[in-house]
Amino acid sequence: MEKKGYYDKNRWLIDELSDDLVQIHGIKRVLHEATTKFQHAQIVDTATFGIALVLDGKIQSGQKDEFIYHESLVHPAMIAHPAPESVFIAGGGEGATLRDVLMHKTVKKAIMVDIDKEVVDLCRKYLPTFHQGAFDDKRAEVRYEDARKYIANTRQKFDVAVIDLADPVEAGPAQFLYTKEFYTLVKNKLKPGGIMVVQSGQSGWINLQNFYAINSTLRSIFKYVCPYQVFVPSFVDLWGFHTASDTVDATRLTAREINSRLARRLSVTLKTYDGVSHLGMFSLPARLRRQLARTRKVVTDDSPLIVY
Repeated sequence: MEKKGYYDKNRWLIDELSDDLVQIHGIKRVLHEATTKFQHAQIVDTATFGIALVLDGKIQSGQKDEFIYHESLVHPAMIAHPAPESVFIAGGGEGATLRDVLMHKTVKKAIMVDIDKEVVDLCRKYLPTFHQGAFDDKRAEVRYEDARKYIANTRQKFDVAVIDLADPVEAGPAQFLYTKEFYTLVKNKLKPGGIMVVQSGQSGWINLQNFYAINSTLRSIFKYVCPYQVFVPSFVDLWGFHTASDTVDATRLTAREINSRLARRLSVTLKTYDGVSHLGMFSLPARLRRQLARTRKVVTDDSPLIVY
């Protein structure tokens, strides 16, 4: 009889965090593996974090802790807006970002734009606990196209934009969705009082230049840019995010007001995000604040951001 929790120790997922550091995940089984038009995709059952989506060798989210990443990405910006009705999502293939956006009763329309239909279809099939039927919500519209082309051409305006993209690896589909030009396109499609949030990569100990550069790039466009971070166990690091707006400062809300808005808008209790955790997320250590203030690099189409 197979022992509970047993897995073949010769099967490992090696996730490169940098040229000099990797994390190794024990794999119980590979549910699906394919090379799409845009990237290499795997659905794997890990020994520690459950079923996970892996793109180009990097874990995007794991079943047991995905709520930490997705709640932290979605809710600070959504709660900072007084009444978000229309939401644009760039990326978000697992459907969990869409799921958390649609938790807000104020939302009337959420448009998710992901370039890779094959990955989204895999997530629909293998990650039901992630999307929880969000793709079929009548308020949701899922489009399979380049998010940059969509936002440049649409006549829609949005209260909140959630940029939930894979890291900008060289020759990857997201390389030109981390630039000043792209963020400017998104800004121009925000309604008055609108706010954008971006997943900004590692913010703990390595590859911090990406977190710093995204911060500088957003500051070259928006009045209020608020960096924050949370620890995501399956990433084995602190993970960075930024809210950006010309009118909304996400750090100005009190814990009481955040909890009040959550109680009014959501019919579920979140696992990681509330008023107290919001304040903690935006309380960065001194060394990080000093480096953010010093860094001036702006990411452009001519000088894109690349994660190695």
